[in-house]
Amino acid sequence: MFPARAAAEALIARGWQVRLVTDTRGLRHATDFPAVAVDEIHAASPSTKNPVKLAKAALELTQGFAQARAIAGKWKPDVVAGFGGYPAFPALAVARSMGTPFAIHEQNAVLGRVNRVFAGKAGFIASGFERLDRLPAKAKKRHILTGNPLREPIIEARAAGYPAITADGRLNILVLGGSLGARILSETVPKALAMIPEKLRSRLDVVQQTREESLPMAREIYQAAGIAARCEPFFEDVGALYAASHLVIGRAGASTVSEVAGVGRPAIFCPLAIAADDHQAANVDGLVQAVACDVVHEGEFTAGKIAALVETRLSNPDDLASRAQSARALGRPDAADALARAVDGLVTGALV
Repeated sequence: MFPARAAAEALIARGWQVRLVTDTRGLRHATDFPAVAVDEIHAASPSTKNPVKLAKAALELTQGFAQARAIAGKWKPDVVAGFGGYPAFPALAVARSMGTPFAIHEQNAVLGRVNRVFAGKAGFIASGFERLDRLPAKAKKRHILTGNPLREPIIEARAAGYPAITADGRLNILVLGGSLGARILSETVPKALAMIPEKLRSRLDVVQQTREESLPMAREIYQAAGIAARCEPFFEDVGALYAASHLVIGRAGASTVSEVAGVGRPAIFCPLAIAADDHQAANVDGLVQAVACDVVHEGEFTAGKIAALVETRLSNPDDLASRAQSARALGRPDAADALARAVDGLVTGALV
C-alpha cells in the first residue's frame, strides 16, 4: 500500500484523480489514502489445493469482479494501475475485459502470480528492481524500471546523508521486520547484540520493531546487557529512524530493501524463507552485487553469527560509510514520478 500511496500522490500532483480499489486487508493500511473514493471489494487467493477454500476463493473473486465492473462502469477510469496481490485481480480483469488501458507495478524482483496473469496485455510492466524474474518473454519489451515509490519521510532521510561515526560516539542500529514484525528478528537480534564486547555494546542505541509477544523478552535482554533500546511493534517516525541509523537489520521485503537503498544505509538482511518464488532473496541481489549489504538466511541466522557480523561491521566505520554510499547509488528517489510519467504516457500515447 505504501508504493501505491506514493504513486497516487505523484499522479494527483500531475492533475489526476485517483480512486483506490482494495479488499479488507488493504483497507487497514489505507487511512487518509489520497483518493476521491476508496472502495472495498471482495478478493481472495485461489492458490490452494483445498477444494472448499478454492471454491470460496472463486466466489470471492467473482463477487469482486462484479463490484469492480460496477465501479468502472460508473466512474469510467482512463487507466487502471495494479500493484500486485489478489485485491488487484478483479480491477485488472475488468480493465482487460472493457478495453481500458492498464498497467502493473511489481514491487519484488520476481513477478507475482497476479501480475503474471496480466503482464501479456499490460500497457507496461513497471518494476521496483532491475532484476525481474518470471516476466513472460512477450512482455519484456514493455518492461520499464521505475523503482519502488518511496514515502516522503524516506526521501527526507536520504537528503540527511549518512551520519558520521566518531571514535567514541553512539552507534545507531535500526531493526525492521516488515509490517507485523518478524519473530526471528524479534527473538534473535537482542540476544546477538547482548553478546557483542562491552566496549562496543555500551555505545549502542537500538531501535527495534518487535512483535507484541516478544516485547517483554527483548526489553529485558537489552536492559540486562546495558543497551539503550526502544522496542515497539510499529514506528510512525520511520524516516527519522532511518536518517539516524548507521546499520539496518531487517527482512528483505521490497519496501524495506528499496528504503535502505533510497536512504543509503548498510544493512544485514534475513530473507523470508517461505516467500513465494524466494522473491526476498532476489530483492537484495542488487545490493549484494554492490557490496552494500550482508545476507544471512534463516537457517544461519543465529545469535552468535549475527553478533560476530555486527561487531565486524561496526568496528570498521570506513567500510560502513562505503557500503552506505554503494546502497545510495542504487536508490531511486524519483520512482513515484517515474511511474506517474509512465501512466501519463500510456494514456497520451507518449510512453517510451
